[in-house]
Amino acid sequence: MSRPKIAMIGGGSWATAIIKMLSDNESEKEIFWWMRNEEAISHIRDYNHNPSYLSAVEIRVKPENVSSDIEYVIAQADYVVLNVPAAFLTDTLKNISPAQLKGKKLISAIKGIVPEENLIIGDFLHQKYELPYEDIVVISGPCHAEEVALEKLSYLTIASTDVNLAEDFANHLNTRYIKTNISDDIFGTEYAAVLKNIYAVASGICHAVGYGDNFQAVLISNAIREIERFVGVVHPIERDIKESAYLGDLMVTAYSQFSRNRTFGNMIGKGYTVKSAQLEMAMIAEGYYAANSMHHINEKYGVDMPISEAVYQILYERKSAHLEMKALTEKLS
Repeated sequence: MSRPKIAMIGGGSWATAIIKMLSDNESEKEIFWWMRNEEAISHIRDYNHNPSYLSAVEIRVKPENVSSDIEYVIAQADYVVLNVPAAFLTDTLKNISPAQLKGKKLISAIKGIVPEENLIIGDFLHQKYELPYEDIVVISGPCHAEEVALEKLSYLTIASTDVNLAEDFANHLNTRYIKTNISDDIFGTEYAAVLKNIYAVASGICHAVGYGDNFQAVLISNAIREIERFVGVVHPIERDIKESAYLGDLMVTAYSQFSRNRTFGNMIGKGYTVKSAQLEMAMIAEGYYAANSMHHINEKYGVDMPISEAVYQILYERKSAHLEMKALTEKLS
């Protein structure tokens, strides 16, 4: 494909970080960027910086290619990178038909579940937009947008059932500070990315109610086993759960100062209501929505997932964070 066109759908910190990767990468390409906020679009066109997220990052996208017209942006693209919170994806694509996505490669940089459907992004695109799985790519970590902005060495896993497509898109992201790994496990990497956000919320709650590093280590070692059990049931293939896309992504999300899910959990553990925590953060913690979706998805599979279930009970059944975490301590090993 000569001079491919890549469209970014979303205007947050992770979208901005990937725009930076695509711009710093040396491969020939043209970048288009859709976001909802007209003021942010005007600011980027005038000053080459996103005023709301990672504002120190220089934006090197043609001003005329930054637009709030999602149909126009998608129409230009060979690759469409979806990078809005999963809870908003249905609304974002409400005017887009399957015909408008036909023949395009869809890249999911979303680490969440579409709550209306209880579907991971790959399944949502396949079922609702008739996209073949081999035209879908998943980007997973471990990688925080803030460290990308600082050009700290980071690793991404690029997954697709078509490994040639995964390698092709990875070649547009590699830079001196970004290294990529290739995987064919789109289902396992997506579910692992969803679950690690729930466990990061649990980590924040535990910290807030007084548990220390010793317990955090036990919590996260049990969390990776929960991930292994669940993905082993929903997509039973041979995989190494210790790889970066699974264990690495879980660790950085559970421990990092940049983790919005851990921050959200910490606020819940301190007694904030869900609404007040969301308002104060002014950012989406995917783990909140994922806890509800995973509770209902697991009603079908019946996998033993005490940590995920404890977070659901605290967030949606309004159980005491102190009591739920105390009860959880008896279920971990």
